[in-house]
Amino acid sequence: MKKQTLLLIFAIIFMYISTYSQQALWGGQQIISPEINDDNSVTFRLFAPEVTAVQITGDFLPTEKMQTPYGEMDAPGKAELTKDEKGIWSFTTNALTTELYGYSFIVEGLTISDPNNPFLIRDVGTVTNVFIISGEQADLYKVNDIPHGTVAKRWYASSGLGMKRRLTVYTPPGYEQSTEKYPVLYLLHGAGGDEEAWMDLGRTSQIMDNLINQGKAKPMLVVMPNGNVIQDAAPGEGRDGFYKPQFMVSKQMDGTYEENFMDIVNFTENNYKVIADKEHRAIAGLSMGGYHSMHISRYYPNTFDYVGLFSAAFVPRDGVTSKVYENIDETLKSQKENGYKLYWISIGTSDFLYDANQEFKQKLDDLDMNYQYSESEGGHIWRNWRVYLSDFVPLLFK
Repeated sequence: MKKQTLLLIFAIIFMYISTYSQQALWGGQQIISPEINDDNSVTFRLFAPEVTAVQITGDFLPTEKMQTPYGEMDAPGKAELTKDEKGIWSFTTNALTTELYGYSFIVEGLTISDPNNPFLIRDVGTVTNVFIISGEQADLYKVNDIPHGTVAKRWYASSGLGMKRRLTVYTPPGYEQSTEKYPVLYLLHGAGGDEEAWMDLGRTSQIMDNLINQGKAKPMLVVMPNGNVIQDAAPGEGRDGFYKPQFMVSKQMDGTYEENFMDIVNFTENNYKVIADKEHRAIAGLSMGGYHSMHISRYYPNTFDYVGLFSAAFVPRDGVTSKVYENIDETLKSQKENGYKLYWISIGTSDFLYDANQEFKQKLDDLDMNYQYSESEGGHIWRNWRVYLSDFVPLLFK
């Protein structure tokens, strides 16, 4: 083949690759946002020369009160961006404490993601950008240069629900090569969540890797199921395809999930190298997942030695008549008589469920049930739940 022909072929290939690789730049902006400054302040930028108003909303800003069907709750505040002569809008925060933060832009009333930040998480039906300010607690949320566990998306058959369902399983570093058997934490999400929530929003695999590497936690499996019994999987991952996630769906918190939870335990114990006894089982969850954890642990009162209730919701939905919610005091007494190692309750002082948690504590006091209690600042937020998980896991299986 002549040299000129080869050069022509190479030129065509180069042009093809260049054209299509540049597709990734369409809609992108060649500016840095967010930029973490030396003092841990953060600068956000957006190129939008034609618009007249840009705001930012994020959990690093002072909160605002918002009325919801569940009462008054804290919502992220807003701040104004300023525009320079080049059409770049910007805003710089005060110095921030170490944490994983989320934010969005509001452009003339329309909430959008930051086109310069590809890192996003979904909470129910809302997608936000995220960034991490390193140090202290936030270092648990980072992927560090340490041994890592494995995260698998598995399908199990639920005979009680009549379908195959998806769950997420974390196995600790070295699990595949080991002949040992491990304990299990069953970790349950809140309303609007699914089997993706604790991994994406809760940073579970990062927290587990880091705690295990630091010697603060026993190597264990973490099983994260989908608590919405009408779903086989998270939106976009199952038979129903792509649809908008909802905060509350039918048959939530009506006893069906609790009644069929042993399908998940049986699948785990039949498919993984685990120690299948009460002493090596833990169950914990946030909000609705805390509600589920409380009821599952007492409905099967000789099954879990460790129970964690993170900002738990304790009141069933109106009109629910499930047998799961009968004889609550009697089954709690049975749980007490069978014995357990840890019953752990945590709640934020401005959480809208704070009073309900105090009432449940009083119930436990009246039943003379031992528990550990922890309060934190803030409300019904993932910032608290990541901390609660980080504090709870080191107490397990000691």
